[in-house]
Amino acid sequence: MLNRISTLFADAKDLNALRIENNEMIIEIAYISSLCDESKVSDFILVPFQKEQQPFDLILERNPQFQLVHDPAMWTHIILRGFVLLSVKGKIYSLDTARIIRNETPLTQVETAILGPQLALSEDLVDSINIIRSRYPSPDLGIEEKTVGSMSQTRLMMLYDNRHVDPNVLSEARLKLQSIRIDFLNATGQLERKLNGKRSLLPTMMITERPDRIVNCLQRGKVILLMQGSMFAIVLPATFYEFMHAVDDDYDSFWMTRMLILLRYIAVILTITMPALYIAVVSYNPELFRVQLAFSIAGSRSAVPYPSFVEVFIMLFMIESLIEASLRLPKYIGSTATTVGGLILGQAAQQAGLVSSIMIIVTSVVAISNFVVPVNNMSIAIRFVKYPLIIPAIFFGITGVTVGIFALVCYMTHLRSFGKPYIRIFGPIKAHAGDIGQVREE
Repeated sequence: MLNRISTLFADAKDLNALRIENNEMIIEIAYISSLCDESKVSDFILVPFQKEQQPFDLILERNPQFQLVHDPAMWTHIILRGFVLLSVKGKIYSLDTARIIRNETPLTQVETAILGPQLALSEDLVDSINIIRSRYPSPDLGIEEKTVGSMSQTRLMMLYDNRHVDPNVLSEARLKLQSIRIDFLNATGQLERKLNGKRSLLPTMMITERPDRIVNCLQRGKVILLMQGSMFAIVLPATFYEFMHAVDDDYDSFWMTRMLILLRYIAVILTITMPALYIAVVSYNPELFRVQLAFSIAGSRSAVPYPSFVEVFIMLFMIESLIEASLRLPKYIGSTATTVGGLILGQAAQQAGLVSSIMIIVTSVVAISNFVVPVNNMSIAIRFVKYPLIIPAIFFGITGVTVGIFALVCYMTHLRSFGKPYIRIFGPIKAHAGDIGQVREE
């Protein structure tokens, strides 16, 4: 065994290939020291072998952590996952001794909540499942392990509740995971992109870091995907309503949460339609305004030397650049730099006559409304949905905006998430007492 392993890993300086013996037998050990916890190698192999309290081969047979390896073609794959290969009396065993670098379990940063739990998932699969199981102590919780990536061999865990999950969704998720062809899988967003298949304008799977949201989704029959090395989970299927639902909605009073949900829908409508409506009304249909407001807008645009759509593109480019800068700059200076930059640029552009004062107000409303969306991947998608509406507004005015909104609604109603309709006004409704645990779709 050692000869073959040494040939396969001829250039690996961190390969440990050992041949040790006691009074009874000789064993061969091979592992990569940078991937393995050498204290486990000592506790499970070296110390029991040297003590000779009982035959070492009997120890291996009685310990379920030692697994027989029948296919030599799997040796490379096993060693690269942090396992130890052990040859005893012609039999090859493997032992999981992977060394996992674990930071302290982090707090939620992307999807924050005021009243809810503050603990986020971990980048280690075992820790993440521990967090979820402690909050969802049900014997019906099913866990399946998958491997994706021909080179990276990234471990995935698929979680679902056997009583609540839709078998069609579960089988489709399995098929899509099996159909993924990729060399390296590094992030949850990359997995979501591969599962999505066709390029959808809006996300059809939710990415979250919150264990409480995951527990609620498991209870409603969702399938959860966890990935080794990522503290984010994928929830599928997902509806548009669920992207508008914040975890705080489960902890606040009923009427307060209904008002907040209504506020989010209004904010989404504003951030999508306001740039297009500004172009349409200013350039084609100023009669929709009262006379005083129409004169006020015309006066503010009197110094602007180009059409309204150029003005819109300039301000949207500036606000998109500021958002990207706030994400890429170091967190200690990001918010300060972008806030000061936005104020200075906006005021300077208005005083120079490049944009009107009403356009600065429109841009601010669009940016603030976009940040109201509680789920990050939907917030990013909505940032770009407004651009397809601007094109018909430039050529057809308010009629083009109306047709564009109608086309967007038709597209969303046609959209499916793992066979489930994407548009649903209200959330899932629990069945009656006779059908506890069942969830029906409206």
